[in-house]
Amino acid sequence: QVQVVESGGGLVQPGGSLRLSCTISGGRFGINAMDWFRQTPGNQREMIASINQSGITMYAESVEGRFTISRDNAKNTVYLQMNSLKPDDTAVYYCYMVSDIGRYWGQGTQVTVSS
Repeated sequence: QVQVVESGGGLVQPGGSLRLSCTISGGRFGINAMDWFRQTPGNQREMIASINQSGITMYAESVEGRFTISRDNAKNTVYLQMNSLKPDDTAVYYCYMVSDIGRYWGQGTQVTVSS
């Protein structure tokens, strides 16, 4: 019923930019926070950005200054603007919702940074 769907992944060259979107649907509930995680094969998922219901943001040191998380409440959408991308940013990126009815993962979207 509840759906958390990422989009916007793809192939980008080093130094390039990409914007990911996460759209939430399927019910009426309160959202406490929206997070972006990423994961590479054999590793745990890493939280890279978060925004809470007050609009306060947090970033992992690995992406701070390059990535920006934002939201559009009217569209039920959270964005991750990624600039100055590096090959090490290559990963599957996941949207994660913390709500008053539970916590939900998106399906993930692949981001590949390569020449």
